Parts: sequence; structure tokens; C-alpha cells
Amino acid sequence: MIRAGFSSASVGAGMSYGSRLFASGKRCSTLLDTAIAVAAWAGTLALLAHGGTRLAPGGKLGLDPLSGLLAAGASLPLLAWRRSPFGVFAATTVASAALLLLGYPAAPPLGPTAALYLLASSRDESHPWTNRTTAAVAALFLAHIAAFGVGRGELPAEELAIGALVWAVAWFAGERTRLRRAQIIELEQRALRAERDAERDRRLIAAEERGRIARDLHDSAGHAINVIGIQAGAARLLLERDPERSRAALETVELVARQTAGEIDQIVLALRNGDGPSENGVTPSGLAALDTLVAQHAAAGLAVNVTRHGAPRDLGAPLDTAAYRILQEALTNARRHGAGGAEVGLRFCAEALELVVANPTVGPVSARENGGHGLIGMRERAALLGGALETASAEGTFRVTARLPYDATARLPDDAQ
Repeated sequence: MIRAGFSSASVGAGMSYGSRLFASGKRCSTLLDTAIAVAAWAGTLALLAHGGTRLAPGGKLGLDPLSGLLAAGASLPLLAWRRSPFGVFAATTVASAALLLLGYPAAPPLGPTAALYLLASSRDESHPWTNRTTAAVAALFLAHIAAFGVGRGELPAEELAIGALVWAVAWFAGERTRLRRAQIIELEQRALRAERDAERDRRLIAAEERGRIARDLHDSAGHAINVIGIQAGAARLLLERDPERSRAALETVELVARQTAGEIDQIVLALRNGDGPSENGVTPSGLAALDTLVAQHAAAGLAVNVTRHGAPRDLGAPLDTAAYRILQEALTNARRHGAGGAEVGLRFCAEALELVVANPTVGPVSARENGGHGLIGMRERAALLGGALETASAEGTFRVTARLPYDATARLPDDAQ
């Protein structure tokens, strides 16, 4: 009755977790199960042949076809433990009890003990060890002890204690194996989740880096095109009236074109390789190139005056590049939309670098304040570093003010720096 009541449940329990236990492949699993079953059968036969630990009064000694058959029933079902752990445990226990009931020598129940270990170790979350399972195991244990007592006409406390200890050790060992296996699976799942999270973070960082590179490309190309356009126009107007100045303008066009082409090649190479500029040996322009930037704008007809306040300090690549790009875009806007020169101020404050670009304007500038990719890009660069960028127009002067904190690089991912 007990076996019938648990057959369907035990099959489901064995197929999930038990099918993975001690398994490195179907063939290896079959060989291992066969070795366990044959070893238990051989051990049971050896114990029967040597009289076991206690012979019942008038009991049978030695091997005969019946004892061999019952020994097989108490061991060989282990071949199918992966399909039905509880069914195998019940079958081996019943066959072992039959040996004791018929008066064959008492011996450690090798088959049922192995089956109990495998039953305990094959539990999982979907088929846990329930009170019903505990009751069934206890009932089979009592049946085994009762068969021992009936076969010998007594129930010695020593055999009872030994049997309880053997089955308790088998259950405890199986439970420890199950917990260890579950821990290994959990660690593997954590490693997979960590790997997926790291890959996702890497892709996000790469996307952010590509966005910054795209802004660099836009700023470089936009600045170069404006300089080239102004210089080409100047060269055309001065071609006959002042050939020397026309030649100088064309040389500026050539120089800017070469520099921009090289920078674009480096940026495109970084995008193609999926790495940041620093990993490919590409060093973005920083404030060290500010004098060159001012000279280019001066050659294009925009007089730029630069003032510095405070002691210069090491800004770090992200902050240095952002400051240069903001100044580059602000000066480009001043040349395109302004009416005269431009004033550039760099203030190295205690906690942040402050940039100010001011230029006179003609007419309203509200369209410049609310639209245009240049201003949007400058604000994005400042916000990315934890800073802020503001624009204002008053008394015919358009002013761009940026504040970039020095500790901005600490807020950027390592791979983005």
C-alpha cells in the first residue's frame, strides 16, 4: 500500500534533480548505477554466505536460490533509482525485510541503505522532503525491524539501535549531498547572472562611449567645416587684391582639413574597433590645444582674448576633453553668429573649473538659446560630468558659462574614462 501510494510522486521526484546527480553523461550514469547495484548485491550475498551478524533460532544458513533471489530484490532495483527513488527504496526495503522474516542471517541492509541515501540526495525544490515522505520512510523502517523481530522471536535493543543509526547516517549523508549539490548549482547560477550583468554593463558603457565619440566627431567636423568655409571665402575675395593673404587663407584651409581628417580617422577607427579613444592611442584635444584653437579662429577673422585665473591643475582626460569641446563649440558659435571678437575666461576654482565665453551680438539670440545641436551637445557634456552649462543674453552680449567639477571622473565608470 505504501509503495503504491508513492509510486507516481517518486517518479516525478527522481526525474528532475535525481537525473542530474552523479551524472556526467547517460552512458557514465548507467555504468555508475550498475556498479552501485552490483556492489550492493555482491555485498549482501557475501554477508549471507558468512552468516551475517545473527542467525535466528532454526534459521537458514548459507546461500540458496530463494536467498539469492531476495538479495537481488534488495539490491538490483538500484539500477532504476533515477526514475523512482522512493519506489526503489520501498522495493529494496521490502525484499530485505523478507530475508529477515524468513530467518536468513541478519546483516546490514546494504541495498535499502544505499536507496535511502539516494532518495535523500535526490530531493529538490519542486519535490521536497515532506512529512508524508518522512512517515513512509519511518513505516518502512519499522516494518524492517518488525520482520527482524518476527524472524528471531525477539527484538534486541542492540540491533534496533544499529539499524536506526545506519539509516540515520544514510539519510544525513544524502541530505548533505543534496545541499552541497544545490549550493553548487546556486553558485553556477550566480556566476551566470554576474556574467550577464557584466556584459550588460559593458554594452551600456560602450554605448555611452560611442555617444561621446559621436559628439566629438560632430564638434570636430562642424568646427573644421566652418573654418574652412570662412577661409575659402576670404581666399576667394582676396585672390586678386591681396594674393599673399589669399595664399595664407588657403594654407589655413589645408592645415585644418588635414588635422580634421586625421582626427576623424582616429574617431572612426575607435568606433569600428568598439574601444574608447584612450585604448587606441587616440588622445582627444584638451586645454593644452587651446592656443592652437585660438590661432585658427584668429586666422578666420575672430579676435579671441583668453584670460586665466587660478593655478592650473591636472583635470583628467574626460574633464579636459569636455572643456576643450565646449570652448571649441562656443567659439564656433561666436564666429558664426557674433559681431566682433570673443572673450574667453578660464577660472580654476577650488572645486570646479569655470569656463566663460562672451561675444557681442546683433539682434535677438533666443533661437540660439533654445535650439541648435551645438548648445545641446555642450549641455550634455557638462551634465555627463556632473556640471552645468548656462547661456544668457544681455546688453548685446551672448554669454556661455560652464561649471565642471574636478571630481567628475570619479562618477564615470572605469571603462568610460
